[in-house]
Amino acid sequence: MDGGLLTLIIAGFASLFMAWAIGAGSSGSTPFAPAVGANALSVMRAGFLVGILGFLGAALQGANVSEAVGRELILGVQLSPLAATTGLLTAAILVAIGVFTGYPIATAFTVTGAIVGVGLALGGVPAWAKYQQIVSLWVLTPFVGGGVAYATARTLRHEDVPEKVAIPILGGVVGLIVANIGFVFLGPAGVSASIAEAVAGAVSLPTIGGFDSGIVLVSLALAGLVGGALRRELVIDMTRGQRRFLLVLGGLVAFSAGGSQVGLAIGPLLPLLEPYSIPLVPVLVGGGLGLLIGSWTGAPRMIKALAQDYSALGPRRSISALIPAFAIAQAAVFFGIPVSFNEIIVSTIIGSGYAASDGGVSAKKMIYTVLAWILSLALALGVSYGVFLAVQAVF
Repeated sequence: MDGGLLTLIIAGFASLFMAWAIGAGSSGSTPFAPAVGANALSVMRAGFLVGILGFLGAALQGANVSEAVGRELILGVQLSPLAATTGLLTAAILVAIGVFTGYPIATAFTVTGAIVGVGLALGGVPAWAKYQQIVSLWVLTPFVGGGVAYATARTLRHEDVPEKVAIPILGGVVGLIVANIGFVFLGPAGVSASIAEAVAGAVSLPTIGGFDSGIVLVSLALAGLVGGALRRELVIDMTRGQRRFLLVLGGLVAFSAGGSQVGLAIGPLLPLLEPYSIPLVPVLVGGGLGLLIGSWTGAPRMIKALAQDYSALGPRRSISALIPAFAIAQAAVFFGIPVSFNEIIVSTIIGSGYAASDGGVSAKKMIYTVLAWILSLALALGVSYGVFLAVQAVF
């Protein structure tokens, strides 16, 4: 076996370890945490479902973020097998420490810091334009996600706003987003397409005012169907309807988490695959399996931490938390930006929790979590830079 293939195999195992750590921590714990906090789902069942849905999201939506992590975080050099292995192992160990100590280390912060660290150690040039995009999303997420969650929760709690009207409208918004999510199996080879684009392409309606009328009509139709079905559920049984909507939202966030977080695990491998002509899809599937195993074996601890330690949420506040989380996650997948699901979910949980005086938001836990996010980025960058230089000097 040649040395290049051996190092690729070692890097592959490091990638699987990273995928496991992500599944056990970020993507495995956050999507259903509000549903568990609202007693709509048990901790163990949440871990099982999030593993399956995260795997599907990884296989069907993981390409954009994988490309960004593997090729766009550093300029002027290509990651070597040794650099990829060092960065992945550094990030995975830090995330695993967070899993076993009960504090949510921001996976995107950690992986981004680690890959930038080894890239700089290789002599690469910082990709400032990409960093601006990433940091903008990271900074805006708490304000946008928390703010939308707060406003939504306040609206649902208002006495003059009937839930049988407000919740179906929110369901329609979710349906609108789903209609425009890109899936690899709906587009031509190597290109994603949304449900709205696929259906509009089949019916070929005219473009009006710069907008494809077919896409608009399909999007509105799906939004109406989702809102109508949800209203019917709420009329029959309000509590059951809320919980079913909450579980669907958790499933959509879990799917989105897989599509985003798998890129953090397998992205550094992409430059190493080119000499062997290995296609991306099987690698996405492998990363999805790593997420699945991590969710099944390590997620319950973090689900409990997020569901019970941050804020005591009921069904309405949980719905308010998951809707902006889903929207932000899909925006990150679309633009190929690595994003921390811990940051998204914690921000929206806190925002919806503040909508009620009895939200039970832990200020101490919030401060520790933000510090953990900042330190994880700095620590991953510094450790990966130093470790890579040391390992490179030896080998």
